[in-house]
Amino acid sequence: MSHPEETIVTEGTTNVFEDLGFPDAAERQTKARLALAINQLIKARGLKQRETAEVLGIPQPKVSALKNVRLDQFSVEKLMEFLTALDHDVEIMIRPRATAGVGHISVLAVQ
Repeated sequence: MSHPEETIVTEGTTNVFEDLGFPDAAERQTKARLALAINQLIKARGLKQRETAEVLGIPQPKVSALKNVRLDQFSVEKLMEFLTALDHDVEIMIRPRATAGVGHISVLAVQ
């Protein structure tokens, strides 16, 4: 009688980029969360890519890259500028870490 193979499940962290071994995992996750917020705002406004390019002040091919979450050509700062161009405030809070260890960066979207 054969035994079914056991599936091994490894619990990940809260950062998929860290789980995949990217050295710049925190920056990648920050960019991804900012891009998600930007894309949600664009969708909510019903903006076409041409209109989005005008609002954000970038060429249409960069809007396409943003929409497809190809973020290597955008800095965290530029993504935050896009949010302000879409009439949203961006706040950066620096506070002591509650527990020992290296601090982290998080992006929270308030609806």
